Amino acid sequence: MKKVIKGLLVIVVLVAGSCTSTQSLQEYFVDNSDNPNFLSVDLPASLLNMDKVDLSEAEREALNSLKKMNVLAFKKNEANSVEFEVEKANVKAILKNGKFIDLMKINTSYGKGVVKYMGNDEVIDEVIIYGDNDEKGFMLIRVLGNNMKPANLAKFIQAIQKSDYKGEGLNKIADFIKS
Repeated sequence: MKKVIKGLLVIVVLVAGSCTSTQSLQEYFVDNSDNPNFLSVDLPASLLNMDKVDLSEAEREALNSLKKMNVLAFKKNEANSVEFEVEKANVKAILKNGKFIDLMKINTSYGKGVVKYMGNDEVIDEVIIYGDNDEKGFMLIRVLGNNMKPANLAKFIQAIQKSDYKGEGLNKIADFIKS
């Protein structure tokens, strides 16, 4: 009986939500930053500590185009499983917006995800990384920058690989996911 009630609640919320206009990704981040089911973290590009790394001019340009990352993670548990389904559907509805261009799909043992971007072939306004796992929750990451270029994404990854960055500053996220 509980499953039927939960299922009906999800349907009612989804139908009610579909009658309104879809909120922006930024609004979604702001609206849920204080929700206790979410962890919200803003990470500046300076967190990567890349000042002392020997980078090519192209890698340095790619790195300098990055401003910050916004991370929003929902940790699923027994008490919030209905809200998890609603929030997951909300995020997927936002990401179906025609402004977002598919870059790649991800399918791993941890869950499924997608990488999308806003912009065009010459300049990317933001990169969005979304992944979910029906048992653990989901994570949504917005990578924001200035004049980010599609060709620079690979150079940015190369720059990170040259560094000795070990994920410092991400412990809040790791602790949230593990607990």
